[in-house]
Amino acid sequence: MSLPLPQPDVDLSVTEVCDRHARGEIELVDVREEYEFSAGRIADARHVPLDLLTVTAEVLDSPRPLVFYCRVGARSAHAAHAFRQAGYDAWSMTGGLREWTRAGLPLVPNGGRVADH
Repeated sequence: MSLPLPQPDVDLSVTEVCDRHARGEIELVDVREEYEFSAGRIADARHVPLDLLTVTAEVLDSPRPLVFYCRVGARSAHAAHAFRQAGYDAWSMTGGLREWTRAGLPLVPNGGRVADH
């Protein structure tokens, strides 16, 4: 079974994500692999690799909207769409971490980088 195609209505820009994250309005979820997460990530993001999302969905039961992100936005768009289908308030960060760093926004740890996929 293939995942549904991403829909534009699940996308948030990096600026929107940064602003909402700074105000504590969203729960950030990094769906990349462990080596990608270790290389660089957004501060305070939860790490749940895409292949583990369905088995760990209950730990993501947050009163705040979930915003998924990955390297370029494809994996996170699939995650957001699937979680919306399940009734969650779910979003995807457009352009992923590549767009985040292009906007000059920080990664942790210091010197963090966007790992190749």
